Amino acid sequence: MRYFVQFSYKGTDFHGSQTQPNGVTVQEVMEQAFATLLRRPVPMVFAGRTDAGVHAQDMWAHLDWDGESLPMDLSQLTARLNNLLPASIALRQVVPVRNDAHARYSALSRTYEYRVVLCKDPFCNGLYTRISPKQDWAAMNRAALSLIGKHDFASFCKVHTDVKTTFCTVTEAQWKVQDEHKAVFTIRADRFLRNMVRAVVGTLLQVGQHKMDVTDFGSVIAARNRCSAGQSAPPEGLYLTQVEYPQDLFI
Repeated sequence: MRYFVQFSYKGTDFHGSQTQPNGVTVQEVMEQAFATLLRRPVPMVFAGRTDAGVHAQDMWAHLDWDGESLPMDLSQLTARLNNLLPASIALRQVVPVRNDAHARYSALSRTYEYRVVLCKDPFCNGLYTRISPKQDWAAMNRAALSLIGKHDFASFCKVHTDVKTTFCTVTEAQWKVQDEHKAVFTIRADRFLRNMVRAVVGTLLQVGQHKMDVTDFGSVIAARNRCSAGQSAPPEGLYLTQVEYPQDLFI
């Protein structure tokens, strides 16, 4: 039987989400906790991958259990797993789904936020990216409108990645100033390329600092060349905030 697992994590403590040989990852820690409690290996497939230092408020994964159901009540399972997991990972729920449900490929959309702070604040360290307070937010939002729709986002994709297509459909992209010291960029799409959001943010910040204008930003998209875009923004300000699935997947 297949289950979806919903959880959150602070990426500061991990070398990314996906298991790798050189560093502790979210997937490794999650699979170890499930294996310890259920006394067998429990491979997990994540909805997506996040880089080192990137956070997730709403990550999903699926796992398969060889049997009709897991050997304990799901709320009890969640509570016991949270006791095993470190403070930087919080399990929210384990829910049964259709056997053809897939944490990655069944997702309808994903939403990311990039959070910035405009002054030195020790309570934002590792959770926000500090930038100059002198930003042209209106110009950044005019440029962000160029992202809406289906486009080839090769200019914002990490080079040498194994993807079949660099086309994505973006349905939301905007900056909002939350108060005099903080702002957030929200972007929603059907899929994202590796490093895409950080590259978009880094390039939009050039618009905000008048190092590039709105027309230039549109030309970056059209160029389909990573070298034409700006430097990727640091990882600590990036959050995966929502993954949306069809409701009929859930049992």
